Amino acid sequence: MTDQQAPVFQIQRVYLKEASLEQPNSPGILLEQESPTVDIQLGVNAGPVADGVYEVTVTATVQTKIKDKTVFLVEATQAGIFEIRNLPQEQMSQIMGIACPQIVYPYLRGNVADLIQRGGFPPVHLSEINFQAMFEQQQQQQVAAAAEVETPTVIQ
Repeated sequence: MTDQQAPVFQIQRVYLKEASLEQPNSPGILLEQESPTVDIQLGVNAGPVADGVYEVTVTATVQTKIKDKTVFLVEATQAGIFEIRNLPQEQMSQIMGIACPQIVYPYLRGNVADLIQRGGFPPVHLSEINFQAMFEQQQQQQVAAAAEVETPTVIQ
């Protein structure tokens, strides 16, 4: 028999933490005939809530513009509370950077589309995200940033 306890990974709750819709140029912008440009930004954050319990959030910002005027701006943060115990530290960052966002993201997609549609616009459907590729890219950026900090600058 081993002293090692079994790993625990459980979803405690998934919830909409924050959502906002702004239409700063309505109603005039609604009369424009041009197609708007759409800019979508995503972010993932994770942090401890209690011993072995973590909150992971996925945030989306969707901004549409016609020329330089905003048609609408949606910001939404979907969160999940997860119990994660008895995992090696190197696996924790992968679980919170890949597995947890993959669970939370579909709820965010639905809430963003619904909010935009309730605002009177055709829904914007956020595309599927490869959180593993996103996580690996963030890890590479952190390594590159750390290398820049460690490289001494010679002043002559």
